[in-house]
Amino acid sequence: MHKTFYQYLMTQRNPESSEEVANFANNTFFDQSFPKQSKDFEELSQYLELNGNYLHNMSVFDLAWQQYLESEN
Repeated sequence: MHKTFYQYLMTQRNPESSEEVANFANNTFFDQSFPKQSKDFEELSQYLELNGNYLHNMSVFDLAWQQYLESEN
């Protein structure tokens, strides 16, 4: 994997979209504590469970993570 998850997620930003992954990306952009250098699912998942109050459902993270993995293949 070349990109970090954060770098991938920033490609999904779209303030005009109502799609869940786009909303996740938009909100993550404003999260100054997000682990931007991480490529580790467990680290990111734990961070979001503890600090991602803007993420209403962890299945959105799971979907974004799957898309991230697919983009790196």
